[in-house]
Amino acid sequence: MRRTIVVVFFMFQCFSFNVKGFGLSYNFYEKSCPQVEDIVRNGLQPIFLTDPTSASALLRLMFHDCQVQGCDASILVDPGNGNEATEMASSKNLGIRKREIVSMVKSMVEAQCPQQVSCADILILAAREAVAVTGGPRIKVPLGRRDSSHAPSHRLPDALLPPATAGVSEMLNIFTNKGMNLEESVAVLGAHTLGITHCSNLQNRLYGRNNDELRGMEPGFAAFLRLTCQKGPLTSNLSFVLNDPTPFSFDNEYYVNAMRRRGVLKIDAEMVSNPKTAHVLKHFSMNEADFFRAFSSAFVKLSRYGVLTGKQGVIRKNCNQLS
Repeated sequence: MRRTIVVVFFMFQCFSFNVKGFGLSYNFYEKSCPQVEDIVRNGLQPIFLTDPTSASALLRLMFHDCQVQGCDASILVDPGNGNEATEMASSKNLGIRKREIVSMVKSMVEAQCPQQVSCADILILAAREAVAVTGGPRIKVPLGRRDSSHAPSHRLPDALLPPATAGVSEMLNIFTNKGMNLEESVAVLGAHTLGITHCSNLQNRLYGRNNDELRGMEPGFAAFLRLTCQKGPLTSNLSFVLNDPTPFSFDNEYYVNAMRRRGVLKIDAEMVSNPKTAHVLKHFSMNEADFFRAFSSAFVKLSRYGVLTGKQGVIRKNCNQLS
């Protein structure tokens, strides 16, 4: 009987540890800063009202932070006195904006809960609010991340962030390595429903030697893209196209658009014809609720990836500075 009790207790302890996500929990700040989610939400509301592009910027900022060395707010760090090239110097981070919003919200949190809440957690909460305020699901996220104590060079995002030319196999490999199943991997790409794509990311697709991608597009849409994103480095860096017809709303129009052969990026178009992903894409285009459910699960898994917890890392007072 004693042995049975010990085994059951051990199993319970393991289960509890896994549920909390290796140091993360849904009530992490219950005692140290119980009002943190309200502070973040209230701080962001006027920003979202005055600048509707902030939502897509914050969501993209979180994705680019978490995909490099885990969700540790390293993308927020400015170059030091030695002018070392940090993550933001990577060409893969072209168009990353609104880092200052996280720093602003951090200062509001610091005023109420000094040295308690990490920049990494604030960035996750900001991205969660970005999804909710634009009509998407309100995602419950575990907290307890710590900030990185060093900033990786631009070479790390250069190597780890996927290029605009990435196809289905490469994308599935990236997200399955972060614990996502097929449905979640397709759903997480639905973040493209917000915001824009810079024309520099479409040059190879529109003007490459192989015209197969153009032939796969709806003809009118292909003509529109080439008219908007004309060939040449100067034009492509300044111009952009909307990711879908509702760039300020988190909805399933990304999938509807792709099914109409109007996917902007290569991956958007490839998923329609790839036998692994086509049925998931079609389902999400017809069922927004299922997309929201799968995206919420994928969001949480990404937010847990490679996190620093416990005594690892630090709690930065200023998000853009290591000390």
